[in-house]
Amino acid sequence: MGWVATAKVALLLFILSAEFNVGLQEKSASRSFTIDYANDQFLKDGEPFRYMSGSIHYFRVVPSEWQDRLRKMRMAGFNALQTYVEWSSHEPEPGIYDFSGILDLETFLKTAQEEDLVVILRLGPFIDAERDMGGLPYWLLNRNPNMQLRTSDPSYLKYVDDWYSNVLLPKVKPLLYENGGPVIMVQVENEYGSYGACDFAYTSHMRDLIRSGLGDDVLLFSTDGSGTGYLKCGKIPGVYSTVDFGSGGDVTKPFGAMRLFEPRGPLVNSEYYPGWLDHWGAPHSTVNTETVAKSLDDMLALNASVNMYMFHGGTSFGLKAGANQGSKYQACPTSYDYDAPLSEAGDPTEKYFAIRNVVKKYLPLPSGSVPPASPKYSYGKVQLAPQGNMFQFKSVLQSVTQKWPLTFEQLMMPNGLVMYETVLPFRIADPAVLSISDVHDRGYVFVDTYFVGIVSREQQLFNLPLSALPNQTITIVVESQGRICFGNGINDFKGLTTNVTVNGYNLSGWKMTPIPLTNITRLSSALKKLHDMTTSLGLSRSELTGTPRGGMAIYQGSFNVPNNSSHPQDTFLRLDGWGKGIVWVNNFCLGRYWPEVGPQVTLYVPRGILKKGANTMLVMELEVSPCSIASQCYVTLQDTHVINGPTPK
Repeated sequence: MGWVATAKVALLLFILSAEFNVGLQEKSASRSFTIDYANDQFLKDGEPFRYMSGSIHYFRVVPSEWQDRLRKMRMAGFNALQTYVEWSSHEPEPGIYDFSGILDLETFLKTAQEEDLVVILRLGPFIDAERDMGGLPYWLLNRNPNMQLRTSDPSYLKYVDDWYSNVLLPKVKPLLYENGGPVIMVQVENEYGSYGACDFAYTSHMRDLIRSGLGDDVLLFSTDGSGTGYLKCGKIPGVYSTVDFGSGGDVTKPFGAMRLFEPRGPLVNSEYYPGWLDHWGAPHSTVNTETVAKSLDDMLALNASVNMYMFHGGTSFGLKAGANQGSKYQACPTSYDYDAPLSEAGDPTEKYFAIRNVVKKYLPLPSGSVPPASPKYSYGKVQLAPQGNMFQFKSVLQSVTQKWPLTFEQLMMPNGLVMYETVLPFRIADPAVLSISDVHDRGYVFVDTYFVGIVSREQQLFNLPLSALPNQTITIVVESQGRICFGNGINDFKGLTTNVTVNGYNLSGWKMTPIPLTNITRLSSALKKLHDMTTSLGLSRSELTGTPRGGMAIYQGSFNVPNNSSHPQDTFLRLDGWGKGIVWVNNFCLGRYWPEVGPQVTLYVPRGILKKGANTMLVMELEVSPCSIASQCYVTLQDTHVINGPTPK
């Protein structure tokens, strides 16, 4: 071989060697997140890593406050964010997707990355989280009323597969840590061991579905209660099992249950509870700060990774709060304060600083000071005036007629109110007994337009004395208070789910009118028609309310925010003298109010939905208002929040 050929070969070998070395350098410098089973730890980019994470749900915080909440968590020494993805919000109707505004998942996760937080992502499809139907779309129950949710039922998996493969996973993949994003771990299903189905074919399918969309390198995990019974059905082959538990007691015991299913690998508490959830009519839940701090210290001393559920609870805006079914049905309030380290309004609490003092023993605190509480402002009284009642409102809406009552799901109604009407065809004993054995959840009963009483799932009141004549109209306005979010009852149909009887006779011939409370475009259009109609009729103030006490009516007003640099500010809506209903500010639905039963008395109004100058307010009151006297027809915006008000004995 001549010297020229030899030189060419040498040059080729040099180039190949250089390319190989560059490839090795790139691989060693590549981003990775794995488990080091031999040493019971996580590895981030090949180095030991322990996370201290906090749960914040993007859909419970207005986007203008995302950075503030995430920065406050980072300043407490936390290095990770955990959040759910709520299918029902992103696909509110079949094939209609929304990732805008408060649902902009990608921006939220990128904001976390900008705040030096990695992300633990819980994809669902079921999330619980005290959300309506546990985050599953209500319309699944329309597609197949007998659908076996959270199982390998093909009629269920058809929609899950489409949501994951065609929508969600393509959005998540670029955000994986290995691809330069913040997502280090992805959850498969959620606390599946607490669900009665125990369908291993289903959980394996979910694992494989995620792998097919995100690749084989992403670290998958599951979480379950810390009892072996939960873990037995929750464990998924090839998915790292973790546990969840609260404060108090010996933390080695729940971790001991985890070790039965994961003998090696890092200890992980995926839901450590610094507080707890609330229900309407029950005292506000709190957990002792010292106990929370001590148990956290105990776990971190074991080199455990911990996620705090919730670090900031936020608010269940709109009609998305769920319910639980224990000995009875219990609906959750709008506030999701959770007695968390950051309050519902995002303010650091005593618990925040106690937790920060524990975390700094194990992880370095970022430089700088903790951001302060946001300023609050009392915007004062907001004068309201009635715009019309439900009976007038229904006349500008579309109705459906069927022999027997239809559920919300059959009517393709996600939540809110449906008016059910039928004409009494015969003479009845006076009084008779109206029976609705399964109203979901609260029904307001009228004879013609005269209010006669309430039936209630929550109060377990299903029978009502009734006095009516032939050809009078019986109207039942049914309110959904939130679908069950946990356990085997999540297929929680709303409305009149069984026949209505009078003295045992089935009433038939029903006219049903959905009130479009969850669709602001349809609601605004209907309200304009209502306003035009009532104005043209020249109705008096008393004629615009649905009951003598001011219930079943829509009220509207406005208030001003000062036009200077310090405004808008957070504020809180107080409704003294009002009964039960729903509020919108600037077409943003704050949620439900029910101060008469507590514990939540005020509604959080974030500054992000306010604007300088005129702001609008709409109140839909179902039961009672102070508006029989015009000067008393107001609500108040104050600078203090009340979520621990009195509850019934």
